[in-house]
Amino acid sequence: MTAESDAMPCDIREEKPLGSRAPKFVRASRPLHMSWRVGIFIVGLAIVTGGVIMLPLPGPGWLVIFGGMAVWATEFVWAQHVLRWTKRKYREGTQWMKERRAARKERKIAQRAGQRSR
Repeated sequence: MTAESDAMPCDIREEKPLGSRAPKFVRASRPLHMSWRVGIFIVGLAIVTGGVIMLPLPGPGWLVIFGGMAVWATEFVWAQHVLRWTKRKYREGTQWMKERRAARKERKIAQRAGQRSR
């Protein structure tokens, strides 16, 4: 890693290519690949369903739902797009919170400095 790559904003970094992440031997056989995709869909559906059930109940519902989306993203391009969008919005939200927290801290410092000068 170079200093230039460390200084790059996280939006510029390369992302994995879209598409199936199944092993080559699975992708080589169409019936096997279709079975693999059906299996991935069923496992992801079970995880997402569990997360939806956890939403009104105690438990990490949203975390489980995003876990199910991550399972789906190993095979389906639409889920990869949803996950990338979610990650981008998460980064934007955390950046906004950091900026807001810093601005609040600066206001408090300025307010205290104003009180001391009286």
